[in-house]
Amino acid sequence: MIPARYTCDGDNVSPPLTWSEPPPGTKSFALICDDPDAPMMTFVHWVIYAIPVEMTGLKEALPTRDTLDGGVMQGVGGFRRSGYSGPCPPGKSPHRYFFKLYALDSPPELLPGRSKKDLENAMKGHILGIAELMGLYTRS
Repeated sequence: MIPARYTCDGDNVSPPLTWSEPPPGTKSFALICDDPDAPMMTFVHWVIYAIPVEMTGLKEALPTRDTLDGGVMQGVGGFRRSGYSGPCPPGKSPHRYFFKLYALDSPPELLPGRSKKDLENAMKGHILGIAELMGLYTRS
């Protein structure tokens, strides 16, 4: 279960995430968080890329701006703004939120503020591995 702190019912800040043991040849990471249970279509909650290979995680409550320390870039999600936007599902049914971390053989050639689709296109042919974490959230 995703704690309320990381949702629209709480502080709506990004959760801390960590990873280890990237595939050999990894030069960069990218992360996409989305909700496939949204009523109309998959809703994008976070697009973040150009994460240096030296980083083994993302801190809690990252700023919601296009460019972060270390050259990390954030894209635009479903709310049409950069940075993380937490779960805020309509109704009382649980929604699944997939955090997908991509290990890449090179940083994506993208400017900050791009969309999930732009990132997916830039990653084609560069993905060395994918890790996935799924969280659930239901509004009370």
